[in-house]
Amino acid sequence: LKEKKRHMGDTKHFCPVSLKENFVLCPGLYEHAAKYREKLYYFSTSEYRDKFLKNPEDYVAHNEPIQAPPLRVCLIGTHGAGKSTCARQIAQKLGIFHIQFEEYLQELILPKTKEKIGPSFEEEPEDDDKIAVLAEELKDFSQSMTETEKSKQEVELTEQEAAIKANLVDNEALPAEVLDNIVPDWWRKEPFRSTGFILDGFPRTVDEAQYLSERGLCPDVAVFIEVEDSDILDRLFPPRLQKWKEKRHKKMEKKKKLKYLKAKLRV
Repeated sequence: LKEKKRHMGDTKHFCPVSLKENFVLCPGLYEHAAKYREKLYYFSTSEYRDKFLKNPEDYVAHNEPIQAPPLRVCLIGTHGAGKSTCARQIAQKLGIFHIQFEEYLQELILPKTKEKIGPSFEEEPEDDDKIAVLAEELKDFSQSMTETEKSKQEVELTEQEAAIKANLVDNEALPAEVLDNIVPDWWRKEPFRSTGFILDGFPRTVDEAQYLSERGLCPDVAVFIEVEDSDILDRLFPPRLQKWKEKRHKKMEKKKKLKYLKAKLRV
């Protein structure tokens, strides 16, 4: 009740300096408050409060109301909860960008890896070496197999690319230095800055949420999708089963090829 009686500033309980300089609605804190022209303003840090008090006219509304930034949404939930499906529909309805975090990480290293990596994309290379050895003994196949081996050679990754690969393959945490090169651009650079976005699958851990807080990258809303285990099983099992069948088919084809190469080598 006391809060309602107070005369709040133009930005209400959001930090006016963060809004002006970063175009982000960052909640202010009670301990960082200041009065200007009988109105109360809250700030996210003491530095921003001091900055406001030096030149308050730069951060208050004059002839027109202060423009609010576009909508920024973080959509989180377990794998298979339907985040991407919901995010696509929301983005289309609201006219904002849909950013699928893990897919974005894949795109960053795809030029080097040439294919998507991670547990969902692992292949079974157990018979490849045998086929290559037999093929090298057969002159008819040596040239094609050598070209295949060259294409599969690993390229040197930068520190950032190596960290992204470790995150996708082994679920290792991304360092703050790597996140600094990816995440802030969605809040501060065009076209995301003036259009808004729905960030699908980030933050994934407490540390990543803490990172957003420390950098002042505040979403306007965070939505957590909770789904029954049985629903997730119904969604994920059919495509996984289909993928297993495809892998099994490839394995059988490799065995046939091995058998054929061995027979030809005997002849």
